[in-house]
Amino acid sequence: MTAETQNSDSAAMRFEILRAAVKDGAAARVGRLAFAGRTPIDTPNFIGTTSRGALPHLTPDTVGKHLQVTGAYMALEDFIERPQQYLKRIPPIYSTPTTAKHHTRLHSFTAMPQSVTTVLSARRLPAVPSPMGNTNASVSVFTSTGFQILPTKEYLSAVQALEPDIAIPPADLTHSPITPNSKRALRMAERTDEWVVEWFSELADANSRISTFAPILPISYSIQWEYISRLAEDYLPTAQLSGLAIYDADLVPDLADHCAALLPLPRLSLANPPTPHHILRQIALGIDLFTLPFINTISDAGLALSFSFPPPDTSSSPTTNGSSSTRSLQPLAIDLSLPHHATAATTPLSPNCTCHACTAHHSAYVHHLLAAREMLGWTLLQIHNHAVVSAFFAGVRDALLQGDIKRFEEGARQFALAYEPEFPEGVGQKPRARGYQYKSVGDGEARRNKAAWGKLEGGEGEGEGAGEKGEKGV
Repeated sequence: MTAETQNSDSAAMRFEILRAAVKDGAAARVGRLAFAGRTPIDTPNFIGTTSRGALPHLTPDTVGKHLQVTGAYMALEDFIERPQQYLKRIPPIYSTPTTAKHHTRLHSFTAMPQSVTTVLSARRLPAVPSPMGNTNASVSVFTSTGFQILPTKEYLSAVQALEPDIAIPPADLTHSPITPNSKRALRMAERTDEWVVEWFSELADANSRISTFAPILPISYSIQWEYISRLAEDYLPTAQLSGLAIYDADLVPDLADHCAALLPLPRLSLANPPTPHHILRQIALGIDLFTLPFINTISDAGLALSFSFPPPDTSSSPTTNGSSSTRSLQPLAIDLSLPHHATAATTPLSPNCTCHACTAHHSAYVHHLLAAREMLGWTLLQIHNHAVVSAFFAGVRDALLQGDIKRFEEGARQFALAYEPEFPEGVGQKPRARGYQYKSVGDGEARRNKAAWGKLEGGEGEGEGAGEKGEKGV
């Protein structure tokens, strides 16, 4: 089964389902997503989540040399800040020239390797909730200079100028953990439907090479069924619709039951799964591609991922008196900021890992870098953590290719028995948080950054008081 979108210049997005657990319905499957001039993406898989166009702590050459990431999620709000004194300034990304090495403005401005597939949306993942809300003709975004309005027409013009491989049309989302009431949910569906109609109308006139992944909102299917039916009836037959960007994986079974025509399309999850347990559940529902912001968060916390699929043997082991005891759950990640790692001279970040961080360095060195707040520490953690997640997805694909769905389901069950349900907190000091990453919610919220300077206490001249006073940050 193949979903293919023909574009101008004979370029095409091609998605081929190599193996599905069942002929029809919502279930795990293996596929391949390919774009002209890009490295094919074997699915299930993940794409990197960028901040201001770059994977945090990683330079583009490091991405190309040491990472197996074949895609990158980017947000337009990272590039369009307008300082108060220059409100009419044109963002530099729009005037960036293309080169022989980078054929699109988005690749050229971010210096992302040409082999990496780019995905562009209006908001970051996870998005900072806006106090202003959206309007009928605009989306509220959070730039490095504060909240501002992004007209939907301006976003479409930006997509046409930057030419990402995959573009996600604007969706009327609240970005809040609170479930919207039925009236608000209906308005979300109606606005998104109107914006998508406008989107396809403009792109059809421009004869664009961009593949569109239409958003599926995190509301019940019964509220957005008209919008989803329009996607299947109006834009799928014309090959304008290339895939689905799903904000709630639990809606995939509803699509299988009520709109089977959309099932051959690739499915990108924007649901932000917090752990690999949630990833396995979404894979079982039929998600093909993931954005995983937790990788960047885990690296910032000084944690080295340590899970694998299939999981290690969790059978009971004998004790010294000959009886058997159940093996304790293994951690999903190891906190390298803990003191005992200072003496782990030859121990890799995690056993059996073959990434650059584990083969060229060891956990004691990374512990030292984190204690000294050297940026290389977080760079090595990013290399390692992306490699662990890449190996995890490779194991999932292998289980689905070499066996039936039962082999994958048994592996997922064993994974739940082998590993703790959550990541450890991490006790080390994180990199300084930037204003465009977080928004204060008030009510005595603790500050994220420690003070760099402070007053001396007691005339000791050692600066100890400065550190204590700076615990709440700046």
